[in-house]
Amino acid sequence: MSKDLMWAYLIQLSTNMWGEPGANSDNGMWQDHLTTDDETWKRIIDALPGGGFNTVLIDIGDAIEYESHPEISIPGAWSKEKLSAELDRIRGLGLTPLPKLNFSAGHDAWLKVYSWMVSTPQYYKVCEDLIREVAELFGHPAYFHLGMDEEWDQGTENMKIVRPKRIWWHDVNLFFDVCASLGARPWVWADPCYADPEDYCRNMSKDAVQSNWYYGTLRKNPDGSYQRKEAETYRTLEKAGFDQIPGSSCLARWYNSKQNMQMGREEISPEHLKGFITCAWYFTYAKDLDKHLREIDLFKKAKQEVWPEEC
Repeated sequence: MSKDLMWAYLIQLSTNMWGEPGANSDNGMWQDHLTTDDETWKRIIDALPGGGFNTVLIDIGDAIEYESHPEISIPGAWSKEKLSAELDRIRGLGLTPLPKLNFSAGHDAWLKVYSWMVSTPQYYKVCEDLIREVAELFGHPAYFHLGMDEEWDQGTENMKIVRPKRIWWHDVNLFFDVCASLGARPWVWADPCYADPEDYCRNMSKDAVQSNWYYGTLRKNPDGSYQRKEAETYRTLEKAGFDQIPGSSCLARWYNSKQNMQMGREEISPEHLKGFITCAWYFTYAKDLDKHLREIDLFKKAKQEVWPEEC
């Protein structure tokens, strides 16, 4: 096996991927100012190299001071100078920082008023501007995560926007084209595949890296198929020839990372397996530091057991 696999940890700089501005969200997550704790951020990042990680995926959202669209930036957002200095520090730790901007209509509260203008000319212009600005800030990264997950499942008490297939494919391909023009490979969550695998595999660009995710127990039926379609999707994507970075989380099952790594080893060809990512799905708050450190520790233990040659 190659020793070039990505071992990535998702960390959230912004929290506003849910809810909506100016209203109470259905899960109470909307914040009107940046709530990321700097010391907690630093301690999580500092723990990653020792946890077996070589990559950190940063969920940016509205948490930096954009030059192209300052109206999006939340009060207290990091300056671009501050984030640039942190990116240099991250690289100095031996980690590769990569950006994530989630353009799913179910996770784009951070876009403020533009989240209500999905698939309009103004929306396309704003999204392209933000991708270009962030890519430049990250030094033109090799990968750019665009999210695109759970659009069919998320909403607020005031509004839910769901793009029909034709428009969704138009928009995702537009985002892919912007990434390609910047030399960045697009990266997306693969759960839109669940509803119609044939349509997804037929229309999805092979250039886009797929992060299917399943946080439960990976159980099989007597015939060898996985009991859940979410888990079976790893095989679907492999058969269709997509590159994959499977997603795990110990949020629900402490052994989920281990099972995902075993699955990747058994089900995905070396040609298409590009790495693994784990997501604690806790914000970067002091009260949640121990939960992040636990996620890092469990991921390390799983890697040592399943992929010892990568340690």
